[in-house]
Amino acid sequence: MSAEERFRALHRDTYADLLRFVERRVPPDEAEDIVSTVFMTAWRRLAELPEDARPWLFAVARRTMANQTRGWLRRKALDVRLGGRDSHVPDGSAFSAARIDLERAWRSLSAADREVLALVAFDGLTSEQAATVLNCRRSAFAMRLARARKRLQAALDPAAPSLQLKEMNA
Repeated sequence: MSAEERFRALHRDTYADLLRFVERRVPPDEAEDIVSTVFMTAWRRLAELPEDARPWLFAVARRTMANQTRGWLRRKALDVRLGGRDSHVPDGSAFSAARIDLERAWRSLSAADREVLALVAFDGLTSEQAATVLNCRRSAFAMRLARARKRLQAALDPAAPSLQLKEMNA
């Protein structure tokens, strides 16, 4: 397979996922520029790409966003957006209340916790792939993920931690 064919296949297979990854983290009008930068980097370094290039692309996107975020910090806080614009939302007050609770809990988490959870839940990466994106070991990522999940659960159900403490002290 020629370099051009390999790049076209890489672009075709990863563009949509990469764009969604970026769109949840930056203003919508900036996402395609970042993805373009990522693929330009991939083209220049095509010979160096690993067999499973998806985590590598996500890591490049993450670094590209971090570089651009330095300029954006004064204008807008960077945050992972829950859901997409095209997602179907059923009607009902129970669903609305649960979504409000989830959004409130999500926003109470640190940016690092949101990033760890988003890589697995929203981007569908394995622990090994997400560890590559964050440039850490899989075991370190697994620990971060477990802790982030606990903090999200505690934020969703604030009574749970106090009940657990009471049970441990009894």
